[in-house]
Amino acid sequence: MATDATSRLAHYDELLRRFAASVRASQLYKSDHPLLTKNVDGLLAALKPLLQQQLAVTVGVVEQEFVVSDTPMPKASGAMKELIDRLRANQVERISFERGVTPEGVVQLISGIAALSPKGPADPNRTWNIPHIKVGRITADDQNRDGIASDIAAIRRLYSGAVAAAEVAWQSAAADGKPDLPATLQTVDGLADAVTQNRNALVALTAMRNYDNYTFTHMVNVCILTMGQAQALGIEGRLLREFGLSALMHDIGKVRTPQEILNKPDRLTEQEFVVMRRHPVEGAEILRRTPEMPILAPVVAFEHHLRLDGSGYPHGAKRSMLNLATMLCSIADVYDAMRSQRAYQQAFPSERVLAVLRQGDGTHFEKHLVRRFVQLLGIYPPGTLVKLSTDEIAVVMKVHAPDPHRPRVKILMAADGRRHDVPFERNLWENHGAHGTLDGVLSPLDPATYNIDPLTFL
Repeated sequence: MATDATSRLAHYDELLRRFAASVRASQLYKSDHPLLTKNVDGLLAALKPLLQQQLAVTVGVVEQEFVVSDTPMPKASGAMKELIDRLRANQVERISFERGVTPEGVVQLISGIAALSPKGPADPNRTWNIPHIKVGRITADDQNRDGIASDIAAIRRLYSGAVAAAEVAWQSAAADGKPDLPATLQTVDGLADAVTQNRNALVALTAMRNYDNYTFTHMVNVCILTMGQAQALGIEGRLLREFGLSALMHDIGKVRTPQEILNKPDRLTEQEFVVMRRHPVEGAEILRRTPEMPILAPVVAFEHHLRLDGSGYPHGAKRSMLNLATMLCSIADVYDAMRSQRAYQQAFPSERVLAVLRQGDGTHFEKHLVRRFVQLLGIYPPGTLVKLSTDEIAVVMKVHAPDPHRPRVKILMAADGRRHDVPFERNLWENHGAHGTLDGVLSPLDPATYNIDPLTFL
């Protein structure tokens, strides 16, 4: 994932360099000059792979920086800074290149920008009228829409980067006997900030996993779900990050588990379970030997399969009370493992998983923490696409703690299947039925079936 992000940034940088060079060439040469043609061809070549992946590529000007497709670019200098100044002086804040853009359209755009006065617009009401290229200011609606898109896009990138960092930590622990702590700390810092700022969206993203990458997505999901619970309990700052780091590393001992056991597509034999059950001790040992690792991390690694009633493993490791970070991590661990699709296990729906957790409250798990976890996620967590008792289709926006079965939702589709132009929100715990009955959720739905990305509505 990190490689993908680096490659994308390089593409954006090449796009901007070609853009600036084309404008500069247009100022110096006629429209048919070979140097201008070469730069325009280079600009189109830079756009081509990007437009194969998305419908449009937007170059925005925010203060003294370029932003390409919600990605801030390094500080501009030279010809790039001159171009920013020219665009800002003429109130050009956004240029969108859409699929179907032509060389003629790009030349028209470049020539128009080159002709702009660096002191400001001669015609403030100018319209560009270039096919497949949109030029203008960022409106209030654009800012609101782009703010949401940027936020969700940033959270997706953060999550993908965290999964990549988890893999690096795992490989480092396997090869060197200790995880790469600096990269891991940076990842946890980013996730902690996101949990604080937009917990619903980040928690929703934990349900949209890559099943081929279970080990590393599970590490990240348990980290996010543990910090989500901790933050809801009022834990902040450095301690929140230590909870997150400990949760991210909870299974690191499995690097010493033989691959044929770790990746076995069938259920393990009892002898294989004996080997698998060594990972809490192995993990605690790895983390204890890692310089500057917070002391909480080996504790959580050692305890995360122990239960309040003395069951679990390592066998014989009795505790009168488990660490709070351990208890939050254990709830997150069981929840994410049960809802995950694996070769030997179908994913359980959230309602079934939460029922299992509730059955164990007071014995396996601390009952108040389980109840708070249910209140945090609800039966249908934020970001879940659902069908209502009214036959409408909606996305869950927010859990209603007093009645987790009736969350706040955003209605996307009417009962007849028609999509609403402007989705609207409804509290399912309030009366809406013709006879005063409460609306409810009938079942969760697969967003792919409806071509809907629930995250964009959070």
